[in-house]
Amino acid sequence: MESLAQLEALCERLYNSQDTAERARAESTLQCFSVNTEYISQCQYILDNASSPYALVLASSSLLKQVSEHTLSLQLRLDIRNYVVGYLATRGPELQPYVTGSLIQLLCRITKLGWYDDDRFREIVKDSMNFLSQSTTEHYCIGLKILNQIVAEMNQPNPGFPLTHQRKIACSFRDLALFQIFQISITSLQQLKNDIDKRLKDQALSLALKCLSFDFVGTSLDESSEDLGTVQIPSSWRPILEDTSTLQLFFDYYAITKPPLSKEALECLVRLASVRRSLFSNDTERSKFLAHLMTGTKEILQTGQGLADHDNYHEYCRLLGRFKVNYQLSELVNVEGYSDWIRLVAEFTLKSLQSWQWASSSVYYLLGLWSRLVTSVPYLKSDMPSLLDEFVPKITEGFITSRFDCVQAILPDDLSEDPLDNVELLQDQLDNFPYICRFQYESSSLYIIKLLEPILQTYTEGVRLPISGDNDDLSIIEGQLAWLVHIIASIIKFKPSTSSSSEPQEIIDAELAARVFQLLQITDTGSHVQRYSQISKQRLDRAILTFFQHFRKSYILH
Repeated sequence: MESLAQLEALCERLYNSQDTAERARAESTLQCFSVNTEYISQCQYILDNASSPYALVLASSSLLKQVSEHTLSLQLRLDIRNYVVGYLATRGPELQPYVTGSLIQLLCRITKLGWYDDDRFREIVKDSMNFLSQSTTEHYCIGLKILNQIVAEMNQPNPGFPLTHQRKIACSFRDLALFQIFQISITSLQQLKNDIDKRLKDQALSLALKCLSFDFVGTSLDESSEDLGTVQIPSSWRPILEDTSTLQLFFDYYAITKPPLSKEALECLVRLASVRRSLFSNDTERSKFLAHLMTGTKEILQTGQGLADHDNYHEYCRLLGRFKVNYQLSELVNVEGYSDWIRLVAEFTLKSLQSWQWASSSVYYLLGLWSRLVTSVPYLKSDMPSLLDEFVPKITEGFITSRFDCVQAILPDDLSEDPLDNVELLQDQLDNFPYICRFQYESSSLYIIKLLEPILQTYTEGVRLPISGDNDDLSIIEGQLAWLVHIIASIIKFKPSTSSSSEPQEIIDAELAARVFQLLQITDTGSHVQRYSQISKQRLDRAILTFFQHFRKSYILH
């Protein structure tokens, strides 16, 4: 390498060139910095003297690869660690964010890999607090970024790093440092409440969320999964969780921030609503926590604040869904203000069902909440009314009506996706619906039959109509029938276990199934025979096949 200027030019080409061959040549030339340990001192020279941010990224990313893939001496690793901390303190505020991020990742990787080699590697929280205590906003931001990165680093496995050793380090970090970091995030959020700098709020909220999302017991939860299990927060966190100001802080941040920060505040609330039951000192503390959650969510429903944003809306539905996952119905009904809360949740659910195109993926959590509520009614021992008799039939009818509306809204030439074609979404929505429907099955079935019979009559009359491949009215009828058959199929699939009380429900199952058998006699007669090429007819046929699959399992093979 003839000069630093030449290296900077190569780095520019490596990261910016549109020419693939030119990028490959630059990468080949610069590869020595990341594979040869003799170049570690050269990386430090580049960091000290280069002005190009691309050269700085090359040096830091090369050092990251060196410490991750090579066995370096303890003293060399400590020297690199101390050098990076000092470098961030002196030059960090003037660097590009991506350069700072690369250096912080290097610092956290060295910390993790050296966690059991020397206690000095464990001083990262102390180092971060030194940044937080500086008078400049940039230093404060770097301190929060370091804490964010170290929590993320400790919570994820590294390729080639034994999982048992990874878990041992993560557990030690959890016990020695994580609670202190969470306390720092809470203190920072309290101090930054009135601060105009959005970056600092973002980093502090992100830090709190990472702490609450930590894999506390080594279950390796899939981050992409929509489902969230119980959060196994350690008992040492109890005082800060039982302090009502902690929960209120995240409700406050939801109210004073805009997306995506408001969504992060809701994500924190989802995790707090999911903490294990045994964390609380006693039932009184747990009830107080639940009452605070209920009050906070009720206020959001009353004002509608932030719910016009789709991400907020979705996360808020997840939050509501956690209520019955983590609390008993008897606990919910005994909270002061339950009647207002359940009424508002019912109204919100009905609006969500009507907004099927906008809130389709969020409805899953709301239907999940209602299905869990109704399945808990037989075990309810409280004298307080659950009010489910009043609201659940409305939810049932609202769901069916909204499916009809979506058929009429999507015309045959509409390019938007029909919910009937999205198998995963269809299953998500219909998996919870049978429990809601069977809660007051007699009235629900009468409503379904009342809707089905006139449509069935019209479809029967369509047999005698002249053959026409393009008939919008018939397509709408077939779409409505497809939805009703899918709904009946889902109900049949979840038939109650055999008992004396299940006989009336089986009679109703028979009434609904008879309508589908009647439909089957019509679909392959007259002009309907010529409609197999129509998408609406194909959807109806798929629904009928689904019905027979479930009917066979429930009533023939059971």
